[in-house]
Parts: sequence; C-alpha cells; structure tokens
Amino acid sequence: MIENRELTMDDYLSILRRRLKLIVIPTLLAPIAGFALSYALSPKYTSQSLVLVEQQKVPEGYVKPVITDDLSQRVATLEQRALSAENLRPLIDSLGLAHGGAVEGAIEDIRNNVSITPVLTPSIGPSSATKNKTSLPGFNVTFTTSNPNRAQAVCAGLTNIMIRENLNDRSATAQNINEFLSRQVEEAKGKLDDMDRRLADFKKRYMGQLPGNEDKNLQMLMGMNSQLDANTQTLNRAQQDKAYTESMLAQQLAAWKSSQTSTNPQSLQQQLATLQAQLISLQAHYTDDYPDVVKTKRDISEVQRKLDEINAAAANPSNVANEKENLSEPPEIRQLRMQIHQYEQLIAQGTREQQKLQEQIKAMQGRVALSPAIEEEYKQLTRDYDTAQKFYEDQLAKKKQAEMQVAAEREQQGEQMSVLNPADLPDSPSFPNRILFAGGGLAGGLMLGLGLAIWLEMRDTSLRSENDIVAALELPVLSQVPWVGVEEEQKNGSRKRKFGWKSKSRDEEKETVEV
Repeated sequence: MIENRELTMDDYLSILRRRLKLIVIPTLLAPIAGFALSYALSPKYTSQSLVLVEQQKVPEGYVKPVITDDLSQRVATLEQRALSAENLRPLIDSLGLAHGGAVEGAIEDIRNNVSITPVLTPSIGPSSATKNKTSLPGFNVTFTTSNPNRAQAVCAGLTNIMIRENLNDRSATAQNINEFLSRQVEEAKGKLDDMDRRLADFKKRYMGQLPGNEDKNLQMLMGMNSQLDANTQTLNRAQQDKAYTESMLAQQLAAWKSSQTSTNPQSLQQQLATLQAQLISLQAHYTDDYPDVVKTKRDISEVQRKLDEINAAAANPSNVANEKENLSEPPEIRQLRMQIHQYEQLIAQGTREQQKLQEQIKAMQGRVALSPAIEEEYKQLTRDYDTAQKFYEDQLAKKKQAEMQVAAEREQQGEQMSVLNPADLPDSPSFPNRILFAGGGLAGGLMLGLGLAIWLEMRDTSLRSENDIVAALELPVLSQVPWVGVEEEQKNGSRKRKFGWKSKSRDEEKETVEV
C-alpha cells in the first residue's frame, strides 16, 4: 500500500475483497478452538446465598439504631472478619478441607474464591438529593471451587459467620455504649455535685450581695441613711435637753446651797431641845399614837438628822460630803439629776446606734461597690453549673437511650441479618462457560484476521490505481489511453473502469482508462 495517500471508501472495499479469505478463515476456526479448549479446563462450581438486611422493627423516633454507619462499609468489615484465620480455621476443621494439615493453603484458597457483592436498589425519596442514593437491602455470598458440595458447605459457613459476627458486633456495641455512658453519667454527676457545692458556698459567703439584690441593698442603704438622720436629730435634741436640764440643776443647786448655808447648828440645837421638851409634855398627856406626839417625834428625827449631817460634813472627806449632800437634796433637785441621767443614757444609746448605723452603712456601701465583681463571678459559676447540668441531663438521656438499645438488641428488635436464600447446591459448573469461550474465540479470530490483513496490506507496494501512480511518481497525468475489451478488464480486477461518455445508442459504450 502506497504511503502518504488518503484512502477512500472504494480503497477499503478493494482491500476487503482482496483479503476476505484471510479474515474469514481465522474467524471461523477460532470459535471452534475456543469451544474445544473449554472441555480441556477443569470445571468450577459456584454456590450462592442471599442475606437479607431487615430494618429496625421499633421506629427510630422511639429507639435510635445502635450502629448508624454505612451498611456497605459494615458488610466490607464483616467480610474481612469472616475471612480472618480465627474464623476460617474452625470452618476448615469442621469440613475437613485441610488435606495433610495445609490449613494456610485452605485459608488462602477460600479467600481467593469467595466473593461478597451488595444488592443495590434505588431508594425513592421526596427530594432530588435522595434520588441518586442507593439502599442496601442485602448482599450475596458466592464461593467457587471444583466440588459442588464443598462450595455449598463453605458458602453456608461463611454466611453464618457473617451473620454471627454482625449479631455479636451489635450486642457488643450496645453494651459498650451503655457502659461508656454510665461512666460518663457518673463523671457528669460528680462534676455537677461539685459545682452545686461551690455555688452553695458562694451564695452563703456573699449572701445579700448576689445579682438581683442590688435594688434591695440600695433600698436598705437609703433606709439606714434615713435612720441615721433620725438618730442624729434625736441625739441633738437629747444633748440640748441635757444642757437645759443641767442649767436648771445648777440654778436649783445654787438656791438650795444658799439655803443650806443659812442654817446654824446652835439654832438646830435649840430647836432640838425645844422639840424634846414639847415631846415630854405631850407624852405626859397623850399616848405615843397621838398625832401631835408622832409629828413631834418626826420633827425631832429631822432636826437630829440635819445635826448629824452637819457633824459628818465636818469630819468626812469632800466626796462623801457631796454624796450625803446629794442624799439630803430636795426632790426637785433629785428629779433634775434623774432627768440628766436619763438624757446621758439616751445620748449614749443614740451614740451607739449612730456608730452601729454608720458601720452598717459602710458595709452596705462596700456590698454595693463589690456587686459588679461578685455578679461577674456568680455568672461564671452559674454558667458553669448550667453547662454541667445540661451535660449531665444529656448524658443521662443518652444512657437511657442506650439501655433501650440494649433491650432492643436483646429482644432482637433492631436491625437483623437473615438468610433469605440459603447456599444452593450447583448442578452445573460456572466455569468454563463454553458459549463465552466460543464467543471469545470468534472475537479473537476476527481480530487476528483483521490484523493479518492490515499487516499484509501495509507490506504490499503494488500500484493498483491512478491515485497510487500519482502518489508514487508525484507527476501529473498528461494523457489518457482508452481501454478496449471487457474481457481483459474482467480478468484484471485491479483495473478501474471509468465510463467517460455514452453515445446516443444505448447498445454502444466507449470506455477509457486513465494512465
């Protein structure tokens, strides 16, 4: 075939006509060879079981599922666990698959010939986001080997292992979640109790200074200020009254002392002697109960007392004299002294109350001043307490949910895997597929024939048409020589006929060949 030339459809048809036998012969012989080859290979039998994944029977609004991950991932995990040496050794021993103690070889043979494929069905959802998702209602377990009974037994054993592992996983997961949440609940309860104690101690330490007591404290401060003003006014009035009473007492004392200084002891002695003589005269005529006798005795006692006081004043110190003098003071002066004493007590009591109110006002002012800092600390404590309480309530709710999940798993109300179609006993080999072998031979023969035809055509350098000559010589066509004779043209199929013109008579034709 001449290179550097674009092939037309006529060129391809010419090639096909020339190389038809080379293409047809391998195409017909290869399927026969593939079909015969299928009888030379040892047959393989495949057993298959279908496991159905049943959804949780209790609505998820009441009890949430124990395992929420993707089911396809769980199936892959179960496959790896089912194909582990720990689970395969008991199966191999029970079926007697390890000939001569070659357990590892039997394990590898099972791993290489098992296949687990999910059964996917499109899920119907209201939103467009769920239209492209698929659900997994189950999966197929297939196993291929040279013995049909062994294929069925191994397939059934692997299916049972996966179902058992799934049940163990769900029970263990629910139990682990329950135990974990129980520990979390205990820790959360301990933190909540600690926060409760801290909050109680804080309230006890800052009683009356907590947030919400500001208005009350301000009202109490205003009341204390009012009490302090009233106490100050009462104290001032008491001091004024005391001063006035003291001035009155001074006047009374001055008048009384002036009257006391005018008394003469000699006159008192004379008066005493006169009274005693009068008493003797009265006693001579009357009894002791007579009024005049009684009055005279009283006057004698009074005069005698005054003489005794005067004599004592001369012999005793000044302080004792003053006390005696006070005792002998008239009732008006003693009343004034009593009033002064009462005023002094009132002033002392008012002073104590004033100091107490001042201290209380100072303390209340300190409370009001510390309220922002205490409020900030109180808010922090209450915020931590609310967080701890919310965390405890959440963990407690989760623990109750986990207990319900454990109960659901115990009663087999959760998601379950069940064998819908048990492992079947294959009655015909799954390998080799003779139809597939024949089809493969047909495709291989066709490809071989086409390859040979193309290879031979690439190596062919014959000039079969004007285009080949132009491409080979790279020269233009100068003239054309007519071709006469149909027989010669039919003998040489590589020549190209070209009808240049036709005469008016349809029986006569003139043909030309381009050179």
